[in-house]
Amino acid sequence: MKSRPYLWSALALSALLFLFLNLFANNFFLDTRLDLTKSRQYTLSEGTRAIIAQLPEPVTLRFYFSRKNATDYPATTAYAKRVRDLLGQYAAMSKGRIVLEDVDPEPFTPEEDRAVQAGMKPAPVQSGGAVYLGLEGTNSLDDRTTIAFFAPDREAYLEYDLTALIYQLSHPGKPKIAVLSQLPLTNAPGSQGQPLGLYAELQRSYDLVTLKDDFPAIPAGTNLLLIAHPQAIQPAQLRAIEMYVLKGGRALIFVDPLSELVQREPRPSAPPSSDLVALLKGWGVDYTPLKVVLDRGSAQRIRNPADPQRAATPYPLWLHLTAPNFSKSDPVTASLTGVNLASAGALSRTKDATTKFEPLLVSSSDASLFDRNDTLTLKDPGALTAAVRPGGKPLTLAARITGRAVFPGVTEGNINIIVVADTDIWDDRFWLDTSEQGGAVPFADNGGFVLNAVESLTGSDDLISLRARGNVDHPFTLVRQMQESAEAQFRETLDALRSKLASSQNELAQLQQGGQQTALTPQQSAAMDRVRREIAATRSQLREVQHNLNAEIDRLGSLLAFLNILAMPVLVAGFGIVFGLIRRRKAKGRAA
Repeated sequence: MKSRPYLWSALALSALLFLFLNLFANNFFLDTRLDLTKSRQYTLSEGTRAIIAQLPEPVTLRFYFSRKNATDYPATTAYAKRVRDLLGQYAAMSKGRIVLEDVDPEPFTPEEDRAVQAGMKPAPVQSGGAVYLGLEGTNSLDDRTTIAFFAPDREAYLEYDLTALIYQLSHPGKPKIAVLSQLPLTNAPGSQGQPLGLYAELQRSYDLVTLKDDFPAIPAGTNLLLIAHPQAIQPAQLRAIEMYVLKGGRALIFVDPLSELVQREPRPSAPPSSDLVALLKGWGVDYTPLKVVLDRGSAQRIRNPADPQRAATPYPLWLHLTAPNFSKSDPVTASLTGVNLASAGALSRTKDATTKFEPLLVSSSDASLFDRNDTLTLKDPGALTAAVRPGGKPLTLAARITGRAVFPGVTEGNINIIVVADTDIWDDRFWLDTSEQGGAVPFADNGGFVLNAVESLTGSDDLISLRARGNVDHPFTLVRQMQESAEAQFRETLDALRSKLASSQNELAQLQQGGQQTALTPQQSAAMDRVRREIAATRSQLREVQHNLNAEIDRLGSLLAFLNILAMPVLVAGFGIVFGLIRRRKAKGRAA
């Protein structure tokens, strides 16, 4: 019996020690983490460490978060904590070069005015308020960069976004882009002299320099060479491009076997196809301007203007790419939702390539190459769909090329370029709705892809080395499977009841129609009463099944979520009980 006071004293002391350690850690180890996650989610990458170490001057980061308004949204609060913890690591590692400030923009306060002035974009909440969750960065020259709102779907790329913001602050000024193109970039077809939407976006953020047809060299200080639909480039100019890239210059290249954008011009400024075969081969890329991609799996659905009553038909020459078609490991494509291409070509890695070939955009596996010239006469969607001969593997439509490139007997060097086998990605009609008053509204991510590629290539090697670090969301997959099973079970009953209801309503309509012409017989009146009762009973059953469907799914999710949360405490408690019983038996044995 003497051991009981000792046991209670030990438990009380353990609890106090646990509380003390938590308080001590929360106050003195704010930015210290032990990262046990599989993807090293909470460990800063070497690229980020290098950029922070090279900061030439202090930068100030202001983290805007509406703590009070977000209390009813645990997912948002958890993500905000994740962002704030990561920012704390940046500040701790910077040795004073990153100054971190927290701003809580409560409604009708100077802090909210400050958030609005900084360009933060709040998310509305049901209570009528708003939740701010963004970041503002400034440097000593008053240059300003912001993340207006931390979207949860970019959580896997959070470190990339934060590091890119800091890099921009430490390298003020617009990056210089040299543009070599035969596309109507500054005079979009049918726009009365207005630039293409994408080109206008580039003009806002970058210093664009247009190369003339007879350019002798790439201008000094060029951060990126943008080549779109090149034509008749002379050997000396090819050599200039080759040397620029091999010496570390970045390039974003668009070639096309059949540019529909060029064909839309009243007086086309160039032939419909383009290539840089000589250079692409040296960089380890195979491409032919004689073949286009037909893709049944990613085909856009179009309507025939001459037959508007006919249903939309898949058109395998025009592609609508979605998440399965995007690289999830590259920030350029990781957050895209939909990209539209037209008459695109295909890229592949040459057999003797010394470079690394990383696909960014791919077709579905239900795709094949088709002769470009045949598409000029064969326009019927059905005939094009029938012409697909899938090889079972996706075709690459855009790729990032990095590593050592070798031109035998000439020169070699490390390269970092992105090649896209389509120029119609620039065409406004494939991604912008210009019918809206007040400006064009994007309906696809064509602009996002090009702008992401430009941003990625104009950054540092350390910034480009950052990749997606894995989605930190680990859903209850078993719950989802059980939900799907339960939904399928109830949906089957639901469909049967709806079919029965429709049949009863048709029967009632027929009886009522007959009654309008002649007086109802007793049998018809009884039949109508029976049908009405059946309709009422079926509707009641429908309501019950719909209620049970939602209730069963909610019950399944809640039960397994509870079990997942409770499992660890139960295991710890069970271990403690077993351990206590063993100690008690040993104590009794010694006493005996």
